[in-house]
Amino acid sequence: MSSFDPVAAIAHHSSALYDLAEDRPDTPVPTCPGWTMAELVAHLRDVHWSWATVVDELRQERVTEDPVWAGPPLADGRAQADRLVSVLGAADPAAPCWTWAPWQQDVAFVLRHQVQEAAVHHFDAANAVGAPWSMDPATAADAVEEFLTFSTCNGHWLPHVGAWEGFALPSPLQGTLVLQATDTGDAWTLSDAAPGAVAHTPGSVGAPTVRATAPELLLWLYERVELPGVPEDLLTRFRGFTFTD
Repeated sequence: MSSFDPVAAIAHHSSALYDLAEDRPDTPVPTCPGWTMAELVAHLRDVHWSWATVVDELRQERVTEDPVWAGPPLADGRAQADRLVSVLGAADPAAPCWTWAPWQQDVAFVLRHQVQEAAVHHFDAANAVGAPWSMDPATAADAVEEFLTFSTCNGHWLPHVGAWEGFALPSPLQGTLVLQATDTGDAWTLSDAAPGAVAHTPGSVGAPTVRATAPELLLWLYERVELPGVPEDLLTRFRGFTFTD
């Protein structure tokens, strides 16, 4: 996969979301059911505050305190996006800090995952108002790889999600599914691993295949768009493995 600048991607997608939210606090966000644009803004503001605090202070535990906001959500959101970008830009990716992925506790994890946090929510805002949305293909391909590594129930992930209240292991995938990025040439083969786990490997095999651009694949993984080419029973089992808190 090609190199890209995660800090620049976070800055771009966050700023674009806030631009779209300007003067639209009550606009519904269909891809976040029950949310308005104001609630989407507040969510990203809080996420950015939390991760900027973790990285800035190199905390070794989850942030538990609640922030105190003095200004309008949009202004505070822009300020927290700027803060996150500044903190991540100055941080050592190898520096240890708390993350929700027990096997990667460093700033590099935050850098990589916050790209898709900003990009997918930028899509939510754009879709809500009928505005165009785009994402650099190389950045999106890395986000797909990151999602398959950290946000599906891989064997590493299970000890962590097992502690979440109400979490139940999904049924086995019972098949093989290929994701193929038509713009970057990347492909991933997904199959069953340990009980209750999905493994992904680079490349493709002769199996049901989801073919789309890397940005479309990312949105599909986050259940923002639908794509053709997947048997419904296999799709249902695969999506049962996703965990995207």
